Amino acid sequence: MDTKQYIDSGILELYVYGLLSETENIEVAALAKEHSEINDEIISIEKAIVALSSTFSPFHSVANYEKIKAKLELKHGKVIEMTPSKSRYAYVGWAAAVILLLGIGYQYQQLNETSNQVVSINSEKENLIKAVDSLALKNKTIETSLAVVRDPKNTVVTLGGQVVSPTSSAKIYWNKETKVVYVDASGLPKPPKGMVYQVWALKLAPVLTPTSIGLLKNFDTNEQKLFEVSDTGYAEAFGITLEPEGGSLAPTMEQLYTLGKV
Repeated sequence: MDTKQYIDSGILELYVYGLLSETENIEVAALAKEHSEINDEIISIEKAIVALSSTFSPFHSVANYEKIKAKLELKHGKVIEMTPSKSRYAYVGWAAAVILLLGIGYQYQQLNETSNQVVSINSEKENLIKAVDSLALKNKTIETSLAVVRDPKNTVVTLGGQVVSPTSSAKIYWNKETKVVYVDASGLPKPPKGMVYQVWALKLAPVLTPTSIGLLKNFDTNEQKLFEVSDTGYAEAFGITLEPEGGSLAPTMEQLYTLGKV
């Protein structure tokens, strides 16, 4: 057997790398026991692999290098040109490395796609939760509106438009037992910027006495235009005026939009 040709074939490198089949591994191990040159070459390849770890070792000084060189009796010599092995085993090794790199790249791409899908699903889930919450709030508001309108215990007071806005209207739902007051302001125009509607409970006799029972805040966002204001135990009439944002201590009569007696 030509051991040199066998060594140059590249099969020993594949053996050390663990890339041979079980049958080929057994064959190489048997030849290593039979031929010391093959066994020495295997040991040499293993040492070369271990030597790769030197790239992570601390830098050796020139002096240390010279000492090592002297110990190993390194001398200048003629460069020996080596003909690359054209064995099929060498090509198999390169092919295996390429396949491994392609596999890693594919797995990385799949991981990125999966991560993007998870982010997209989480975003859709959050949007769905917000939509459900918004719908639940809307339904609750509608249910409240229906309960107020249908409550037979409520006294309904219709407020008609006044000089400043003849087409305006509103309704008061007043439960005299619980003293709870709701205002249906769907007949009022959108208040100008910096202004707010203020609701007044009025006592007509012996002297006109207005008491503020609340502001119709967030007029634009209240789709039902049904507002709960402060409780009141007495009222002979109700009125709604347009006031500066924050409300006023007394009603601005020139801005009286609606008025109605109980």
